[in-house]
Amino acid sequence: MSKAWLIDMDGVLVHEGIALDGAKEFLGKLEEKGLPHLILTNNSIFTTRDLSARLATSGLEVPPERIWTSALATARFLANQTDNKRAYVVGEAGLTTALYEEGFIMTADSPEFVVLGETRTYSFESITKAIRLIQSGARFIATNPDATGPSAEGDIPATGAVAAMIETATGKRPFFVGKPNPIMLRNGLNKINAHSEHTAIVGDRMDTDIQAGVETGLTTHLVLTGSTKKEDISLYPYRPDFVHNSIANVIEHV
Repeated sequence: MSKAWLIDMDGVLVHEGIALDGAKEFLGKLEEKGLPHLILTNNSIFTTRDLSARLATSGLEVPPERIWTSALATARFLANQTDNKRAYVVGEAGLTTALYEEGFIMTADSPEFVVLGETRTYSFESITKAIRLIQSGARFIATNPDATGPSAEGDIPATGAVAAMIETATGKRPFFVGKPNPIMLRNGLNKINAHSEHTAIVGDRMDTDIQAGVETGLTTHLVLTGSTKKEDISLYPYRPDFVHNSIANVIEHV
C-alpha cells in the first residue's frame, strides 16, 4: 500500500468534463485515510482555481492546493534557474499567472526565456516573435511535450506540436518541464512532503504518466480510460506495475 499518491486528471478522473467511474470514491478514500495526494495535469491553460471549479462541476471536490500543473512546475523550475526573471510567454492564464507569482516579468524586450505553453489561440505573429527571440539567444522552454490534446470533435494540436514547429525553424530543441520529465513529479512530491519509494502514480498515458513514474521510482498504475489501450502497452520498453480498467479498480490498493 502506497503512503502518498499522484493522480493524473484527464483520462483518469474526468473525461470531457464528466467524472469517470470510481473517481469520486477513490478521492474520498484518500481523504478518509488522510493520505497525501496531488492531482497532476500537463495542461497549462488553466489556473488551479479554474481547474478546481471545473472539477467541482463534474462532482469532484478538489481544492486548488491539491492541484499541480505543468505551468506551476515550469514557473518553479525557471525561478530556480535565474535571477533575471524576464520571459516572453506564449500561453494562457495558467502559465502567465504561475510565472507572475514567481516574480517574472512578461516581456519581448531582451527576455532570458521564451516559454511556450498550451493555448487555443496560437497566432502566427506570436510564434514568429518566439522564433526570432530564440534565434537571438533566448532559452527555449516548453511546459509539456504533448503533441495533441482532446476535444469533443477529436484531437487538436497541443504544446508539443507547436514546439516542433519552432524547433524546426530555430534548430533549438526546447526543454520540456512537464511529464514525463521527473522534475514535475519531484516538485509534486516536495509539495506534499512525500518520498518516491512510498508514492504511487495513476495515469492514462504510457509516454508521460507511466514513463515519469518509472523514472522517478514510483509505483505505477495505468488506467485504460484515457489515451492508452491495453494493446498499446507492448509498444513501450517499460511496463506499469499495475493495469486497471478504470480508477475504480485502484481503490483496493489504497
